[in-house]
Order: sequence, then structure tokens, then C-alpha cells
Amino acid sequence: MSRIVRKLSFHVIIMAFAVILLYPLLWMISASFMSNQEIFTGEYFLPQEPSLDNFRSGWAGVSGFGFYRFFLNSFFIAGVGILANVITCSMAAFAFAKLTFKGRTVMFTMVLMTLMLPMHVRLIPTYIIFNNLGWVNTFLPLTVPRFFAVESFFVFLLVQFMRNISNELLEAPRIDGANTFRVYIHFVLPLSVPALVTVSIFTFIWTWNDFFQQLIYLSNPALFTVALALRMFVDATGRSTWGALFAMSCLSLVPLFVVFIVFQKYLIEGITTGSLKG
Repeated sequence: MSRIVRKLSFHVIIMAFAVILLYPLLWMISASFMSNQEIFTGEYFLPQEPSLDNFRSGWAGVSGFGFYRFFLNSFFIAGVGILANVITCSMAAFAFAKLTFKGRTVMFTMVLMTLMLPMHVRLIPTYIIFNNLGWVNTFLPLTVPRFFAVESFFVFLLVQFMRNISNELLEAPRIDGANTFRVYIHFVLPLSVPALVTVSIFTFIWTWNDFFQQLIYLSNPALFTVALALRMFVDATGRSTWGALFAMSCLSLVPLFVVFIVFQKYLIEGITTGSLKG
């Protein structure tokens, strides 16, 4: 009997913590169906007169641009980022994990050291460079650097994963005459799919949720992403449309949930295989 009581108490406590953690999200979803007056009255958790007006007005957009445009901008930046990270970070990881060259250990150590360097330290120098190139207020500062394997965390993650690939397995195609590039394309990449999917998921989530860098480099509303567009509901017109803000915030979470649910299996496999066994 005491065992049942302990298990029941444990589950009750866990559920209580879950409710506390989910309450802000649930309140935002509920508030997206309320009027502004009902939101700030705060008398009820659930909307008394549910309405889709907030979704209609929010999707109509701000500053003359429909909200779908901001979704397209975010998907474009995230898509290019995924493509760039998968290609360049995997190539760098393959070199560090499976190739032998002079200075490999030193170079990999330097890559790891960049993980300790806060983004804010290099913000001003990089902004000056992009400004001199005429890239400010374009998507280029948010996309082009990723084609140079600048995401050190992903390089490290892929290195740890690729080190678990048997060297004997990669030597077999070399004996048959395959060069290093063919080994990388036809053997290493297919075997690294879980890690590559993990890189893609994290790239999408981090890019989709990114606000600071996009705020620094983008000032034209036509180029705004979802993260920047949500801010416009508060201060763009001098009045706050909180209902539309909450409604579009709910919609902005949908791609993240879909990506996580669909690729959850690969995400867990990529993290555990690459990090725990490395």
C-alpha cells in the first residue's frame, strides 16, 4: 500500500510541475481567442466569447505586409542555414574525425575554443565587416557565414558521431579505388543521418527563435522574420494589439512543434550516439 502511495504522490508532484511549466503557454493560447479587454480583465482563464478575430487581424499583418511574408522570410533563412550547416559542418567534421593531417589537433582545439567566445564579443567587428560589404539590411549576414562551418557546436557534435564509424568500413571502398570525397559522400554521410538530422533540427529551432542577430542586421519590414514581426504588434503603430500578438505567437510555435514531433526519433539518436559514446 505504501508503495502505491509513493508512486501516486510522485506522479501528482510531476503533474503539478508540468502544469506550472505549461501554464504560460496555455494562457497564451487561451488569450489568443480573447478580446483585448477580456485579456487584461483577467477574470477568466478560458475565453468567455471565443473569437478568431485575433488570428484574422494578426494574419493580415502590420506595416502593409501580410504575416505570411514574415513566415516565408523565416523559412528561407532557416532553410539556407540548414543546408549550409549540413554541408560545411559535416565536411569539417569528417576532416577532423577521419583524415590525418598536420595540425589537426591544434585546429580542432581552436574550433572548440570558439564555443567559449560569446557572440556579443564579436558583434561589433562582424557588423563593421558586413556594413563595409554593404550586406546590412539583407539576408546575407544571416546566411553566408554558415557556409564556412562557423557553428562550432555542430562540428563538435558531428566529429563525436563520425568517430564511432568503423575505420575498417571506410577503408574497404578505398581499396576499391574510391577517393576521399566519394567515401565522404557515399559512406560517411549516409551513416551520419541521425547526427545530420539533429544538426538540422537545432539549426531550424535556433534560427527560428533568433531575435538579436536579426534585429541587428534587418531594418526593412519587408525582410523581417517572425521573431521581429511579433514585436511590431506592440510598438509599430503606437498602440498594442495584444490579441493579435498572442495569436501569431501561437502560430509561430506550430513549425517548431511539427519539426520536433516528426524528427524526435532522429534527434534523440543523434544526441545520444554522438555525445555519450564519443
